[in-house]
Order: sequence, then C-alpha cells, then structure tokens
Amino acid sequence: MRPVARRVTLAGTGVLAAAMVTAQVGAVDFVALVAPQLARRLVRAERPPLLCSALLGALLLVLADLAGRRLFAPTQLPAGVLTAAIGGPYLMFLLLRGRRRAS
Repeated sequence: MRPVARRVTLAGTGVLAAAMVTAQVGAVDFVALVAPQLARRLVRAERPPLLCSALLGALLLVLADLAGRRLFAPTQLPAGVLTAAIGGPYLMFLLLRGRRRAS
C-alpha cells in the first residue's frame, strides 16, 4: 500500500474510532470539537469566536437531544449518538480538506 493511502486510511480509522468512543462516552466532548469549527465557518473568521461557538454548541446538543427523543419514539437515542453521526463525517471532511490544502 502506498504511504499516502496508508496515512489516509489510518487517519480515517482514527476518526471513526474517536467517533464511536465519543458516542458511547458522551456528547459534550464531540460537540466541543465540532462547534468551534462550524462557528468559524459561519462567521468567516480566522479564529473561532467564543460566544458563537458556545451558542452553536448548545444549539447542536439541544437539537440532537430533541431529535433523539422524537425521531425513534418510543425508543430514545442518546444525544451522543446523533452528535457523533453529524460531527464524525464533518470532522473527516475537515481533515481531508486540510490535507488537500497542505499538498
């Protein structure tokens, strides 16, 4: 296997493992990784704005909790599962996009 393909595979595996562990452990950690990146892109700033990141993180967690309670009623999904399902692919996108820019 080529070194570049191996690195991409290992990075993807790491992100997937982190997403699965975060889904089991709790949603707050994963939201803390995703919210600043989303806020930075929303306001188009070089650094993530603190207030916007906090509000976006809170909104993300509340929406994930609400969706987890309503979408699969009467069964409830933990908010961590939904935030990982949203945040995992987004963080993977950021990693791949940053890699392309570095090349």
